[in-house]
Amino acid sequence: MSAKKSPANSGGENSSDEEPWYKDGLKFTCSGCGDCCTGAPGWVWVNKQEIEDIAAVIGESDIEEFERLYVRKIGIRKSLIEFPNGDCVFFDEQTRGCNVYEARPRQCRTWPFWDSNLKSEATWKQTCEECPGSGTGKLHDLVQIEDQRSKIKI
Repeated sequence: MSAKKSPANSGGENSSDEEPWYKDGLKFTCSGCGDCCTGAPGWVWVNKQEIEDIAAVIGESDIEEFERLYVRKIGIRKSLIEFPNGDCVFFDEQTRGCNVYEARPRQCRTWPFWDSNLKSEATWKQTCEECPGSGTGKLHDLVQIEDQRSKIKI
């Protein structure tokens, strides 16, 4: 599922005595396809620190100017803007990569281990169908998955 298409929710929570369905781990290795940065309009949530980090990577010292050019306000939250076709403003169409990869937001860093993707085996299967790196490659154990999942609620 595209990073930008995923609904913000907090599903997938388990009670303390119940092990999650993915207790034996899940496989994921990024294929570098760039699909999570493109597609239907959505949101890439950013906080103050992420805004400052991305601004530093692109050499913009004026945070207000950076936000004017690259950030939009959605209610009380902030999201990176998109190109008219839905691509993230920092997506490079030629390389299919991120121009601010080293400072990419938590939302991008934690893909695909979001609550919305881990809610059930069915939602994980859907994620695997939409993301070529999900379900393949490196096995991430429960501790690694939970660490990523806890960083942002999507």
